[in-house]
Amino acid sequence: MTLTIWNESTRGELNGALPVALVVLPTAAIEQHGPHLATGHDTFMVAHIARQAAERAAGQADVVLAPVLAFGSSAHHLPFGGTLSLRTETYLHVVRDLIESMLACGAKRILLLNGHGGNHELNQLAARDIAIELSPESGVVLSAASYWDIAREALAEDEVAGGLTLPGHAGQFETAMMLAFDPLRVRQRVERQADPSATDVVPGVRVETPDRWESFDGYTDFPHRATAEQGEVLLERVVGAVAEAMVALARR
Repeated sequence: MTLTIWNESTRGELNGALPVALVVLPTAAIEQHGPHLATGHDTFMVAHIARQAAERAAGQADVVLAPVLAFGSSAHHLPFGGTLSLRTETYLHVVRDLIESMLACGAKRILLLNGHGGNHELNQLAARDIAIELSPESGVVLSAASYWDIAREALAEDEVAGGLTLPGHAGQFETAMMLAFDPLRVRQRVERQADPSATDVVPGVRVETPDRWESFDGYTDFPHRATAEQGEVLLERVVGAVAEAMVALARR
């Protein structure tokens, strides 16, 4: 069982690896993450999680790790500055083009591993729409998930993650993981007594307003409570769960 890094490999190496491996395409964003996290947070984090999980999964399955798609659907963050966003339609076209390129190269199993909330539904749509266009005889399996959803059950069983907003945005969850991964990328954090992003809404209903993100300064919950020790536990749970998912998908 092997781990192949797409952009470090030759065409011949990829031609041999792709038909029998799970291809992982991490998707992310360059966008504002409050006053305390870098705009590349989602890209740094999903790249780290994908690489760590792929290395673990390679003990039981063949994995090809593609480069991170660093630009995502982030128009809701444009008012704050520091954000590079693709339009919804553009992002869908880009992801579809990448999937179709992988299939043309011989890939049979693909996982879109997402690290930015704005991409979540779009990745699922791209995977679904391409799958229904293919013949059953193709043997292709397309999948899409955000890393926090893959790890949600594992995190729920750990008291360190208890009460955290998952994933939030530049909140305690993301800040803690970055403190564990690369603390130099975390700036000074403002202490909050209450979470301005928490509003009374109808359960199960997604509510959007024109000024929603501005109303809580573009980041959620309580990043000042995050610690590196907490982040280490969260990262371990996430990487472990994602690795297990990669193995399961590779065996489909």
